[in-house]
Parts: sequence; structure tokens; C-alpha cells
Amino acid sequence: MVNFTILAGGYTSFVASYLFNSDTSALTLLNQSPTGANPSWISLHPTNKSILYAVNEDSPGNLQSFTIGKDGLLSGPFDTINSEGNSPAFTTPLSTGQVAIMNYDTGNGLIVPTEKGNPLEFVPEYSLITFDAPVSHPHMALEHGSEVFVPDLGADKIWRLVEDGAPGNWKIQGQIDQPTGSGPRHIATRGNMLFTVHELASTLTQQLIPPGPNGTTTPLIANFSILPPGLPQGAAMAGAEILITEASEHFPEPFVYVSNRNTGVQDPRGDAIAIFRLEPRLSLVGFVYTGLDQIRGMQLGGPEKEFLIASGVAGDGGVIMLKRTEGGRNLTLLTRNLEVPTRTSFVWLD
Repeated sequence: MVNFTILAGGYTSFVASYLFNSDTSALTLLNQSPTGANPSWISLHPTNKSILYAVNEDSPGNLQSFTIGKDGLLSGPFDTINSEGNSPAFTTPLSTGQVAIMNYDTGNGLIVPTEKGNPLEFVPEYSLITFDAPVSHPHMALEHGSEVFVPDLGADKIWRLVEDGAPGNWKIQGQIDQPTGSGPRHIATRGNMLFTVHELASTLTQQLIPPGPNGTTTPLIANFSILPPGLPQGAAMAGAEILITEASEHFPEPFVYVSNRNTGVQDPRGDAIAIFRLEPRLSLVGFVYTGLDQIRGMQLGGPEKEFLIASGVAGDGGVIMLKRTEGGRNLTLLTRNLEVPTRTSFVWLD
């Protein structure tokens, strides 16, 4: 028997903990740990797996730190700082010991140092990063080498940040322009390739990462619609999350998995996850319907990333566990837990 513990954030005042038994395909709610308001995005420390960071997606917003105990139960918060903006929708720790948090509603963000030897404590020595655009909605931060890439759904850019002299001080050194009106939301990199999910256009694009410091664009290598077929009249789709898997023993080729949220008239089949091959070139394999309403976050887990957990931000579809099948070309529903109707982000602990 192999058990996996998974944490799940959401628009509540708690982080939920689940136990997944891969032998019986049982997904059990273990507990609910109190937090600040709306811990919609949670992220695990890269080396200390007992430390969790969470946003409070509120106005104003906060960044909090917790420790993770038995059965995924959280202790804390041990530290809480203001995000200096509204509705922070994303946080992630960097390899440098700093933690990024991006404020969706106010077009700004922070990259906050932590105490050396104690990553639970934030160091109050940082400067606000403001994204200079008529409309700015930064939605993510991704460390890439010495840079941090920030997709901006409002500005149609991916900002390129670099540290400016000391931890906590960062500057914009350039941007990677995206198609006008596309709304880049989440990104992933693979080598020198950039993959972008565009919320407003419902597309997945691929391009070479332009040379720094201020390479602004390169031609798109691929530009795919992620809209599933047979949508009902009144459906309003919006791209959300992207996950990349590499080849392994039982999965001989790499894949991309992309979620598409329906914010309009619901499809009886629920939201779809689009599956793409990566090699020899990006190509659409197909769609898997989930019975969920607006998948904002999903995450892979298991020794070969063979399991995918997901939930919707609306409705009552609960949390589902899928298994990658047919070498990664398909997803099969294993189980659904309805005890908490909505979740928005996940962290696998095992």
C-alpha cells in the first residue's frame, strides 16, 4: 500500500489535507487547518518539506508561513506579512531562500527574503515591484536561471525580473511580449522553450525564450486552441493551469496537461483537461472531461507523476484523483471526494 498526503488551498479560511491510497484508489479528507482568509495558493519550501507558504487572497493581501505535521496538519502561522497590494493569487519560494507573491488586482508584487536558517521568518527588507502597464494583472512567478518570469494577464507580457543588488530588491529588466488580448496566465519552461497558457484566448503557445536582458519576443513555434469540442451555447472558457511531465519508465514520452475553465453556461461533462504531446513537436492528443466547475489548480504526484489531483473553484464537484494511462495520452478518473466542494491549489507531500 502506498499512501500520499496532499494539501489543498481554497477560498475558505483553512487548508485541507487529504490521504490518497494508490492501492484502493481511496481519497480521504484528513483534516482542515485554520489559516488567514482565502489561502487560495499554497506552495512547499523547495528543500524543507515541512514548511508551507500560503497567500491570503484578500484586499489587502498577506503572505503566511506554516509548518506541516502529521497527517498534513498545519501549525502557525509563524509569520504573516502584508503583500502591499490586493488579491495575491500566487506565491512560490525561490532557490535563493526568497518567496515571491504577486498581487493580481493592483499590478504589483514582492520577492521577500527569509531569515537564513529559518525560512519561516520573513525579513522586512524588500521593495515593491510595480508592473508599468495601463492594465496589469500578474498571475504567477517562475524562477528561470537568475531571472523570475511573471506572466501578466492584463498587460499581455511576461515580465523578466532580476535581483537588484540585494535579496528583496528586484527590478524589471525586460519583457516577453505576448499576442494582444491573449491574457497570459500561467507558464512553464523546458530547456530554452517557454510554454504559456492564455486565459482570455484559451490557447497554449510555445516559443523560444529570447536572449536576456531585454529580448522582447520570438516567433511562436506553436499556437493551439485548448477549447474542447461540443461546448454548450453560452459557455465562456478561460485557460488556467499548465503541467509538464518528462519521460520515465512507464511513460516513454513527455506530455503537457492544460486545464480550461468554463465561467459561463456549464457543460454537463464539466471542465476539460487538454493533453498535448511534446515530441517530436507540440501536438494535441485529446481532452478528458472531469465533472468539475472551473479548474483553477491541479497538480501531479507519485514516483512517476502518474497521478493528477484537481478541483474546481465553483460548484460542488469536490476533489478528483486521475491516473495517467495509455503512456500519458489519457487520464482515467480513480475517485472523487465531495466533503469539501471546491479547492484551488494543491501540494503533494509524499
